Amino acid sequence: MSALEISNAIKREELSPIEVIDALIEHIKEYNPKINAIVTLAEDKARKSAKKVKKALKEGKELGPLSGVPLTVKDLESTKGIRTTFGSKLFENNVPEEDTIVVERSKKAGAVILGKTNTPEFGMIAVTDNLLFGHTRNPWDLSRTCGGSSGGSAAGVAAGMGPVATGSDAGGSIRIPSSLCGVYGMKPSFGRIPSYPSLPGWETMSCEGPITRTVSDAALIMDVMAGPDSRDRFSLPSEDTNYLESLNDGIDGSKIAYSPDLGYAAVDPEVEKVTQRASSSFEELNCEVSEVELDIPDMERELLTVMVSEAVTAFEDILGEGWEEKIYPLYNDLLSTKESLTFKDYVRVQFKRKELWEKMREIFENYDFLLTPATAVPAFEIEERGPLGPEKVNGKNISSMGWIPFTYPFNFTGQPAASIPCGFSSEGLPIGLQIVGDRYDDLGVLQASRAYEKAFPWNKKRPPLT
Repeated sequence: MSALEISNAIKREELSPIEVIDALIEHIKEYNPKINAIVTLAEDKARKSAKKVKKALKEGKELGPLSGVPLTVKDLESTKGIRTTFGSKLFENNVPEEDTIVVERSKKAGAVILGKTNTPEFGMIAVTDNLLFGHTRNPWDLSRTCGGSSGGSAAGVAAGMGPVATGSDAGGSIRIPSSLCGVYGMKPSFGRIPSYPSLPGWETMSCEGPITRTVSDAALIMDVMAGPDSRDRFSLPSEDTNYLESLNDGIDGSKIAYSPDLGYAAVDPEVEKVTQRASSSFEELNCEVSEVELDIPDMERELLTVMVSEAVTAFEDILGEGWEEKIYPLYNDLLSTKESLTFKDYVRVQFKRKELWEKMREIFENYDFLLTPATAVPAFEIEERGPLGPEKVNGKNISSMGWIPFTYPFNFTGQPAASIPCGFSSEGLPIGLQIVGDRYDDLGVLQASRAYEKAFPWNKKRPPLT
């Protein structure tokens, strides 16, 4: 059931919130050992919360939009009274005294926090693995990666361990695992959902957002989580929009651009074929679709510059001396590049960011949406170069980030973007289509996603495992 279906059934007293939690806990205990999506199961707290919802219902109190809805939370998000490790042995026994804003708002809306989902240490790579909990596996094929860094959230939702989960996205961390796991992942406009408290670094890149099995659930979560908060100085003013109520207004007459490569990416032929077919399908929704050749700057080097510069500074401040010896081994190679970076490199990121925006602004002067593949490849074998991903795509040598070229540009521009399932590879692995909206047009991205979902529904498909 979707979150919306669960919430409505509970309010009509057709379903008990305790029954929902008990069923999901049983399901998690059966399947999570194989997938490793949930790393902390808040069983007792979840049951207590469910009982509170049932009591409020019995007393005739007005219930919030998420009342009784189970929510799993990425382990980068602080949860009051529930262990939050950030995927790091250094925080193995950390139990925060406050919730992040997204958890705080979800609980206020009646959500039941079911547990915490796996993430790479500090969310810094695009697969989900760490020294504390190990790999999270893709429920469509347990030998494959689920992506990252919100991999536990995406794998858990795909495997039915709850209808909705939180994610965060500084370079694609919601959209990448959503694409590989065959679920819907929404990265809102930067600042649309406030972020606090948060790990230092990535401050002008990272967004919180929902991972769901239906677009309606994502809109429901956006209604709960979006809106300003003075604790996050980057949070945007209220749109005064009800995303769920406006979801089905449609996108008739929209002009849509499709780019298979953004002008620089190597792409798996199957991914290109499936996403190209999906983009053409928007013509059936009364949209005008054009395949375009783009000439935008590849921001991979700039992403690494921001990540390394800010992470090194943050780690030195938080962890003190000797932190290099305590973290995920790959990070030592990654962060060693700090020696070659200068303040000029960091400043040049802003120049390149401006160049990217100018190019993107030109595109959205002529089009309402930009469609691309969400990732360059379907899920690859976990043992294939470990967390670095494939060495080649379509016969071309690529960098360690060459398989995720489509997501990070829109963290630099701050535009809303979502990954929506649009088909499968010949091996039965999900492929995602990225829908990018104009600046601040979160509602438009949700409406385009919903229009596609209605015409080409995917959410009844389930991984073979479950």
